[in-house]
Amino acid sequence: MTRQEAMGVLARANREELHDALDAWPEPPQSEALRGPEAGMIMLRGRAGGGGASFNLGEVTMARATVRLSTGEVGFSCVLGRDLEKAWLAALFDALWQSEAEAVDTRLLAGIRNRLDVEGRQTAVETAATRVNFFTMTRGEDE
Repeated sequence: MTRQEAMGVLARANREELHDALDAWPEPPQSEALRGPEAGMIMLRGRAGGGGASFNLGEVTMARATVRLSTGEVGFSCVLGRDLEKAWLAALFDALWQSEAEAVDTRLLAGIRNRLDVEGRQTAVETAATRVNFFTMTRGEDE
């Protein structure tokens, strides 16, 4: 798993998962805040058809944080919503991932990925249930 993938999983974690992992961590890391945590807004952009012209979809709230561990690693996070604690915890685990990737993956990221997979499959099932198949039918008198 790359750092970018790990940061993506951390951004989709919920606060309880991050908090529980930190509580269970053998030696809680010493850290200092370099930026934030702070809340703000960002503009979401979309593309028509996935590859067409881009357009502004709208603004959403986000929280970000930057932390440095006592060992020197710097972690970043940017998460949707205004949960400042979640942003700080995600940045902390990003910094930890840089020196202890296997431990962070085993103790935290694997469980989050499993939850996201289950939720994704459930969403796919619910979406498939609403699928409408359109077809064309010719009428006999139109010949």
